[in-house]
Amino acid sequence: QVQLVESGGGLVQAGGSLRLSCAASGRTFSRYAMGWFRQAPGKEREFVASMSRGGDTTDYEDSVKGRFTISRDNAKNTVYLQMNSLKLEDTAVYYCAALVGIWATRSLYDYNYWGQGTQVTVSS
Repeated sequence: QVQLVESGGGLVQAGGSLRLSCAASGRTFSRYAMGWFRQAPGKEREFVASMSRGGDTTDYEDSVKGRFTISRDNAKNTVYLQMNSLKLEDTAVYYCAALVGIWATRSLYDYNYWGQGTQVTVSS
């Protein structure tokens, strides 16, 4: 089992940047594919980005391509989401999630473990 704790959220102006971190407990972090999801008020949780267990494959939702970058440091049991050129519509609670397996997916139902989320608010 793994516990996930997100950090790095906050209030930022449109066009600014934030880097989210997700720290995992335990010594099995390298066994998990990782994903980032977000949920805006009144909306369903949606896929943002994912990375395979080995870190060699990434996937991004179309609206964040070219602006967001997912990365992982297995030695630090941490996955990151670098968010640049933030837009008002990026405002949401961001969650990291771990999937037991090699490949990540876009479906939140495939993920086994979730963090509590970190709020990202983009202002004009």
